[in-house]
Amino acid sequence: MSERAMQEPTVMVLTALADEPRHGYAIAQEIKAMTGGRVALRTGALYGALDRLLADGLIGIDREEVVDGRARRIFALSPAGRARLETEAERLAETAREARRRLSAARPSTSAP
Repeated sequence: MSERAMQEPTVMVLTALADEPRHGYAIAQEIKAMTGGRVALRTGALYGALDRLLADGLIGIDREEVVDGRARRIFALSPAGRARLETEAERLAETAREARRRLSAARPSTSAP
């Protein structure tokens, strides 16, 4: 049995960490940039997702820093997270290929929406 599909925000968090470790605000900014502003995670949703991903072992804490007197955790994709993201990326690619195949095979509709 295959793993359940991930929710889009979870995929976005893992994707934001795929190339380099980042702190929470940088993850949120990277997601916003990657999606052209389409996805903007609220702080609570982002840190809830990070906590779940930490608990699931898909990300880890790369290091902690103190910036302007405040602690900042830098998150990194774990090997398990990288493997899970690769699986999810392939699932999404297969779905997109099938959608394109069906769209190209379908006859244009003659009725107006």
